[in-house]
Amino acid sequence: MKSYQALILSLLIALLLLSFACKPKDKTEALEKVSITLDWTPNTNHTGLYVAQDLGYFKAAGLEVQILQPGQAITDQVVASGKSDFGISYQENVIRARSESIPIVSIAAIIQHNSSGFASLKSANIKSPKDFEGKRYGSWDSPSELAILETVMKKTDADINKVKIVSGVYDFFSTIGKDADFEWIYEAWDGVEAKRRGIELNYIPLRDIDPVFDYYTPALITNQSMIDSKPELVSKFAQAVAKGYEYAIQNPEQAAAILVKSVPELDAELVKASQVYLADKYKAEASQWGVQKSEVWDRFIDWMYQNRLIPIRIDSQSAYSNRFLSN
Repeated sequence: MKSYQALILSLLIALLLLSFACKPKDKTEALEKVSITLDWTPNTNHTGLYVAQDLGYFKAAGLEVQILQPGQAITDQVVASGKSDFGISYQENVIRARSESIPIVSIAAIIQHNSSGFASLKSANIKSPKDFEGKRYGSWDSPSELAILETVMKKTDADINKVKIVSGVYDFFSTIGKDADFEWIYEAWDGVEAKRRGIELNYIPLRDIDPVFDYYTPALITNQSMIDSKPELVSKFAQAVAKGYEYAIQNPEQAAAILVKSVPELDAELVKASQVYLADKYKAEASQWGVQKSEVWDRFIDWMYQNRLIPIRIDSQSAYSNRFLSN
């Protein structure tokens, strides 16, 4: 009798173990948690991230991604310290960080060409850097900003000392023509919004002034420790992000809707117009989204070193990598 009861008990235990083994696992339990910190408030530079999150590209890669805003902290420092796994930054910041032994690395160019430049109201009649003389410049206080302004003015024999620098200018539409006569803007956002508002601008793209200023801004970054210890995770993340931006390239209006759904406080019409503008700018003539060229890095490193913005000339190969964009 006891042996019979033992047999029944063994069968019940076996069935119980089998049921646990066959029970579908909660896939979210297997997802690896990852964070990315933006450079600014959410905008169309970041659309690929929200697309990858919304359409399940991150999840398919086994990742649970938290998209964070920078707050008071500087994104580069947050990523370098490992408090955030990834971030959005700029080529100039990466170069400066590497020159100071801060181990961040650019792993993808979000936009292939610099889409920023100097903008002014058409009524100000500022058509070239020579016209900056005698005007007020609204500065956002970037470390290399005034050096770039001085360089572009020198190309037209203009003197930066004849420009009044107004510090701490961040909102183009509330300050242009009031606190400042010309400012540095991103065409894909403020330029698009100006057209929507019917505001006529004179716009001077940086990349048209000098090829050295056609650098990568913004860029996707991580820290060297992540690359060394978790290269597969970096690849999974970068490739999921790439899918998000490829979707935005092919489907700008749907991508815009995803961004607005994710960040409802954004102006839906501005996002849509900006997304349509950026659709062919993300990848441009590159073979795939995100790839970076050594010559773009080298010439801007040289310029920063020559203008004493960095203490040493760094090796560009330590500052960026394309290897995580492909399997």
